[in-house]
Parts: sequence; structure tokens; C-alpha cells
Amino acid sequence: MASAAAATSVSMPAERFFRASLLLLMFTSVCTLALTGKLDLFTAFLAPIAVIYKAVRWWQGRPNELQNRRATWLVVAYLAFFPLDMFILSRVLVQNSANPPLYAALMAAVHFLLFVMLVRLYSASTDRDAIFLTMLAFAGILASAVLTVDTTFLICFFAFLIFGVATFTGMELRRAATGALTLTVPAGQIERERHLNRALGYASLSVALGAILIGGMLFFFVPRFSAGYLGRTSFNPALMTGFTDDVELGQIGEIKKDSTIVMRVETGKPVGYPRLRWRGIALANFDGKRWTSSENRRDVRGPDFDGWVYVGDGMSPTEARSPGLLYTVYMEPIASDAIFVPGKVVSLRGNFNGESGNRSALKTYLYKDATDSIYNPFHNYTAVRYAGFSRLPSLDVIKLRAAGTDYPDDIKQTYLQLPTLDPRIAPLAGQMTARKTNPYDKAAAMEIYLRSKYGYTLDLKGRPGDDPLAHFLFETRAGHCEYFASSMTVMLRTLGIPAREVNGFLPGEYNDLAGDYVVRASDAHSWVEVYFPGNGWITFDPTPDGPENVSGLLSRVGQYLDWLSLSWNEWVISYDFAHQVVLAQNIKISSRNWTDSLRAWFEKKQLQARTRMKDWEFRHSSLRYLLPVALVLFLVVLRADMIPELIRRLKIYAQMRFGRSSHTNPQLAARLYSELLHVLNKRGIQRLETQTPLEFAAAVGDARVAPAVREFIDIYSQARFGEAPCNAVRLRELMSQVRHAFRSH
Repeated sequence: MASAAAATSVSMPAERFFRASLLLLMFTSVCTLALTGKLDLFTAFLAPIAVIYKAVRWWQGRPNELQNRRATWLVVAYLAFFPLDMFILSRVLVQNSANPPLYAALMAAVHFLLFVMLVRLYSASTDRDAIFLTMLAFAGILASAVLTVDTTFLICFFAFLIFGVATFTGMELRRAATGALTLTVPAGQIERERHLNRALGYASLSVALGAILIGGMLFFFVPRFSAGYLGRTSFNPALMTGFTDDVELGQIGEIKKDSTIVMRVETGKPVGYPRLRWRGIALANFDGKRWTSSENRRDVRGPDFDGWVYVGDGMSPTEARSPGLLYTVYMEPIASDAIFVPGKVVSLRGNFNGESGNRSALKTYLYKDATDSIYNPFHNYTAVRYAGFSRLPSLDVIKLRAAGTDYPDDIKQTYLQLPTLDPRIAPLAGQMTARKTNPYDKAAAMEIYLRSKYGYTLDLKGRPGDDPLAHFLFETRAGHCEYFASSMTVMLRTLGIPAREVNGFLPGEYNDLAGDYVVRASDAHSWVEVYFPGNGWITFDPTPDGPENVSGLLSRVGQYLDWLSLSWNEWVISYDFAHQVVLAQNIKISSRNWTDSLRAWFEKKQLQARTRMKDWEFRHSSLRYLLPVALVLFLVVLRADMIPELIRRLKIYAQMRFGRSSHTNPQLAARLYSELLHVLNKRGIQRLETQTPLEFAAAVGDARVAPAVREFIDIYSQARFGEAPCNAVRLRELMSQVRHAFRSH
């Protein structure tokens, strides 16, 4: 990127610094786009490799690969390819996204941006091309900001800011030097260039860090009140499916093979509740292969004046008195409108409509159906943050055993429905519960039987055929949660006990750093809810425990990264006026606590010092008479100006003993010269005001010190007035000789 002025044999100042900064700026922009995870694998791999290849060729001094005219024709040719990319290639890659047309157009634009960036990089020859490259790199960062809200973007953006400052610093230095260069290369040019590059690097880093600090402060003091133009648009190309009103057997098992984080549930501490689940959708109708919802009727639940949507009606008195749990859910975009909650949910509040701000909760509403499942009616498939309050009812076994079988008609009509079953299933259910006399004991016995007699696996063998439940119960005798839950639900219905299947998530891994549960797609789960008159629906889980994940160093690192991600989502992505109020309150409380602690510590130390002084005075009562004597001596010292003299001597002694021993310390030479005059003056050898240092040295007639004084003043004069290196070590030696000469006589 040489300018016209740099066409001569003389290179521009900080040429290597400027080129390196620009290449790093381009590389950071391309890597930020690749790390969003939204680009196709070919583009995400090829673009950074192309920038690295160009950097290697530049380091080797190779010329540009493309001429400007050819680069322009390549860009024009790509414009003809752009519609094909947008309507066919990119559309195929994003067909599972929530908004395929918009997402395909965005990806095609990103492909075009990367193509223009690389073509211009391989053909750039002027400073104007360098400016255009920086604009393209900034456009890449903007595209990355649209594609992701991950913490990786924050790190890449900081790096981009540092290299951006360095690039424009080098560019401004080159612009100012244009027309002011000569053909002569001064001596030591390479060494000066290194010092300049180092200074520019430090300056760029300082400016970037200052901008980050000031920008961060402004961000927290001036919060966002709206999510912006693209706030409601999801650009996630892989929305997880499986939590709908129509779920086929085996669908949850496919989800469990994915380790992608689905949501984080912040509780502050581990929840000691053995039946903790993140409940999603309850399904009632089963046709032998597929579960569907019993009805499409859903009640609308609007927010109260405080923004909370109260959905916890219909609880039994026991459930209403059970312990409560306050939690916050950060749910990633998934292809479902289900709201996941623990236990018996009472109220919810969040940005379900995709908006942010203090009043967004007042503009939203939720759906609740007859199975107590909660739905988000806005279907925006974006990241959702919501808070909730739930009850965690305990299991009253005695009351459940006495519940009886007097089921309401609507319960029997809905939750005793059965398809045509294999004739072996009903006898198997009777065999499992033969010795039990009440519905609760039968459900518990069936749960234990399935957990102990059947195995857990995600790799199902053989073909299930037309009856997957019979294939599971009598042939493979192994499967995943969906088969266990479906089998127990169906077998309970054959016994006349109302039951339904529920889909949701297991608690996940608790991260003690962030105080949250990390729930992944592999935590997707199905379980059973059984109805007991007067007690409502009770959770049973017949699925055996799967293999546990081994924790280690990588697991701990993952917890730190998750804590960082949770903090990023909470205090950056979701930051609004409410967060600003909380932050101000926390700062006020923390400052007050620190002030009180500091005051208490100081008072404690002051009391301890007083006690020790009184104790010391009591034990050394005779020394109290020395205080007046010490005061008189102190006044005498002040009157004789002994303290300034002592301080001066200590300074000289410290500089002579501990000062730098190099030949570049003229300040020490001046102090030693003053000390020399002071020593000679005490011996009656005074320098007149009209004498120069050299004239005074020539006038010293004492043969004991004259040679040392002349050499001392000669070194001092050359360092002081001749810009010669100052030999401070030799000056110290000569000063010692003068002192020794006077002491020996």
C-alpha cells in the first residue's frame, strides 16, 4: 500500500508497522465473522487462510497478485453471481432458520463483503486502497455484531479496536511525511525505526484501552431502552426442534445427541429438590407412534400492573404452601414457543415479545392450556430472558395412597385414551403392579421396575416397526427417555390410572461460579405425570440414569466460560434501565459497606494503639522523665540547622551508594560537584562567584587534594557543558579521595 510519494527508493516512516497493523485488522475482522458460527464451513475456513497467505507473501517482499483493473472486473463479475448465492446457495444453508429469506440475504451480503475484502487486499497499492480496506474491515465487524451476541465477539472487537487505532496512527504518520522525505538515509535509521514502531505500538494500545474504558463507562451510564431495528430478528440457522404439540417417538432421542447450550437457569445456589425438571409441554393423545396435545384451547394471561404474568391458578392448598423458587432463565433461540419452568409455576415476567426496555413486560402476554403448559404467543424464535417464581411441592406419600380413584369425567376422558396396543402390554402392566392396592403404589412400582429391568441407550438397534412400544418392552429392552415415559404412561392407562407424558429438560450442570444451571440439548428429557384426586398431577420418572460426565480441568474451564457468557448476557445484551438502577444500588451498598468496614478497622486499631501506649507507660514509668529532655534536644537540633544538613548528607550517601553506575547520570554529577564545594569550603577553600569551575580547579593550591579536584571538575565540566558521557563512578572515587585526604591530616 505504497503511496505515490513512496514510489522512490526511500520507504515511508513506520512502513512495516502500518502494513502489519492493516493485515492484523483485516485478519481480526475476518476471524470475527468466522467465529460467529453462522458462516458455512468453506467460507469460515478459506477467508482467514487467504489473509494469512497474503501476510506471508508481504513478509517475503512479493508484489501484488492482482492489478487494479482485474480486481475491479472480478467484483463486477461477482455482482452477477450474487442473486444465485442469495436465492439458491445461501438459501439451502439456512433453510432451517426462523426467517430463511432474510437470513439468506444477509449471508449472501457477507459472502460478497468477504470477496471484495480479499480481492482488494490482493490488489491494494495506494493509501486510498488501505483506507477502503479499513472500511471493509469495519463493515465485517458490523456484520458480526448482527450475527452474534456471544462473548467471543467482545474479545475480537477489543482486538479490532487496538489494530484499528494502530492502522490509523500509521496512516496519519505516513500522510504527514508525504513530500517531506529525502533520498538520504540517516545513520541508525533501522534502530530508530524499531524505536518508532515500539512507541507507536504502546501509543495505540494505550489509546485503545482508554477508549474501551471510557466506552464501557458510557455504556453502563447510558443504558439501552430498545433492542433496535434487528432486535426481533433471529439469525440462528439451527433452531432446535422437538418441543411442539406434535412429537413422534424418537425425536427427543435425536435432540439428546447434541451438546449445544439451550438455556441457563440462574438460581443463585443449587436447588435441593429431587424432582427438579424444566417442564415444557404435556401431551395427552397417543396413536401408537406420536404424542399430540389434547386440545388447542389456550387461555390468554396478561401482565399485572407490575409486569408479572400470574399463571399459577388451580393449585391445591398443599402446593400453595410448598417452598418457593425465584429464578431467571436465559433461553437461546429454539423452534418452540414453549416456556420452560420448574415445579408449579406461579408467575412469569420477561421480554417474550422480543423487545427490551423497562416497559416491555407490560406489552406482553402468555398462553396457558389445560395441561398447565405455558406458551409464548409471539413466535419470534429469538433469545428470551425471563424471571419466574414457582412452588416446589413435596411428596406426601400417605395422602397420595389415600387419594382413591374417584377421577373427574374430563380427566378420564382425556388421560385414559389408548390406541390399539400389542396384547402383551396390558398383562405386563398387571404383572408389574400385581401386589399393589392403590394407584400411587402401582405407579411407584412400575417406575422402579422400568428403571431396574430396562437399560438406557441412545443407539436403538433394529427397526421398531409399527409398534415401537412393543419393540422396546419385549425385544430391545433398552431405549431413551421417550420410550420409558411413553411405556409407563400407556401401561398406567391400561390400569385405569390417568397419566400423561411431559417433555422438557433435566436440571443440567450446576455452575457454582455463576450460580446457574447450564442446560444443554443433551439434557432434553421426557417423564410422566400421574393424576391423584385432591393432589393434582405428580411427577414420576421411569428412565434409568444415563452415563455421567467426568468432570476435570476442561469442565472447570467451561464453567468459567459459561459464567462469562452469563454475565455478558445479563449486563451487556440485556442491559436496560432496570439493570442501571440495580447497578447503582449495588455500588451504593458496596461503598457504604466499605466505608463502615474501614471506619470500624481504624477505630479498632486506634483503640489497640491507645491500650498498648498505656500499658507501655505503666511498665516504663521511669522513662516518662526523658520526654522533656528529648524535647529540649530536638529544639537544639532545629536551632543548629542539623536536620537539613543530615537530610542532605543522606541524599548524597544514598545516591553514591545506590545510584546508577552507568555513564549517563549528569544529575548525580551536579550533586557531587555541590558536595565537593561544600567539603572544600569547610576546609577554607572557597570558590569565588566570578570563577568558573575550571578556574577554581586551577586555583586550588593544596597539594593533597588539587589533582583529585582538577580531575573531578574536568569530568564534571565535560558532562555539564560538553555533552560528553558522565562517568559517575569515577566522580564518586575522586570524592572519596578528597574526604580521605582531609581526614588523614
